[in-house]
Amino acid sequence: MPSFVKSVLIDAPVSKVFAFHEREDALALLSPAFLPVRVIRKSGGIQPGERVELQVGPFRWIALHMAYEKDRLFVDEQIAGPFARWIHRHEFEVVEGRTRLTDRLEYSLRGGELINLLFGWSVTLGLWRMFAHRHRVTRQYCETA
Repeated sequence: MPSFVKSVLIDAPVSKVFAFHEREDALALLSPAFLPVRVIRKSGGIQPGERVELQVGPFRWIALHMAYEKDRLFVDEQIAGPFARWIHRHEFEVVEGRTRLTDRLEYSLRGGELINLLFGWSVTLGLWRMFAHRHRVTRQYCETA
């Protein structure tokens, strides 16, 4: 199964970086213009059992939050959407007074192993671009007063 990992060091305490992700508008702030995301329905925040239904470009996407440890991690999993499998871990770690934010994804495309081999690279390319944007925005919000 394909995976993707991207980390960034943020000059802010873990509590501030984690709190940014708990904001009501975090998803809107983190969504890049090149991938339009519209929240259709949301049942709460990022704690286990909370759901969010999105329109991501042409796709309807429903994610369920599966795990939550304050100032350490939260995990969401696609329960309906374009991927056969999508699990996204958001990990927060103190590193010399700063925060390392790591996004760790496991995913697979619909259509099986051959489709993943042929087209997985394009997903990885899109993820690099998307998470470069997300990490830039997170740094901007968290490193300023």
